[in-house]
Amino acid sequence: MILEICVDGPEGLLAAHEGGADRVELCSALALGGLTPSPALLTMASRLDMPAVAMIRPRAGDFVWTGAETAFMEHEIETMQSLGALGVVLGASLPDGRLDESTLRRLLAGVDEGREAVLHRAFDLTPDKFAALELAIDMGFDRILTSGGEPGAPDGLDLLAQLVERARGRIAIMPGAGITADNAGRVLAALPVDTLHAGCSRAVPQPEQAVALGFTGPERPETDAAQVRALRAAMAAG
Repeated sequence: MILEICVDGPEGLLAAHEGGADRVELCSALALGGLTPSPALLTMASRLDMPAVAMIRPRAGDFVWTGAETAFMEHEIETMQSLGALGVVLGASLPDGRLDESTLRRLLAGVDEGREAVLHRAFDLTPDKFAALELAIDMGFDRILTSGGEPGAPDGLDLLAQLVERARGRIAIMPGAGITADNAGRVLAALPVDTLHAGCSRAVPQPEQAVALGFTGPERPETDAAQVRALRAAMAAG
């Protein structure tokens, strides 16, 4: 079983490594849902010998990208690959929530052979998950990160099971969002998958003055090595 942890800074990367993660998804600004990481974070992961995929997302908000944003993302893909990323995590939506096939094919054209292409939770916004699954397969994605269209994967097990069944042998389905040591056993009992994606973060209160001046929200997420370790143990226990 592979445990992938999303992290957004050096302390989070160290915590994931210490806790026993098999792979990390590198981001910045997890409080905003995860943006493209600093190149230095990818360099740090390489020095730790930690397999890493990199989020490609130039701003917060929706996944409807302009031409300028798409061109920028192409450059980000090139940069992350040049620094040794195992793969890239990306997504693009049309205003109605369907996958933006044109933009995605353009971005995927820049993914080097041998690198992984992961479709992120833009998938969960699609109105027809099965149509989106088939399109993702046709475009050449290796893996889909999804909660089954729910806020958390433990609430989307029925749809996730259907997606796994339809996808088997053609693309990997990676459950993610809301997975903890307490519910991992239930998720794995319901789904024949070999990878789980989790944040394993704790909320860190922020200074009142920093909040008052608008520098931060009341809390920020911070990867917790103890939670990573507990989830790793729960996965091993089945």
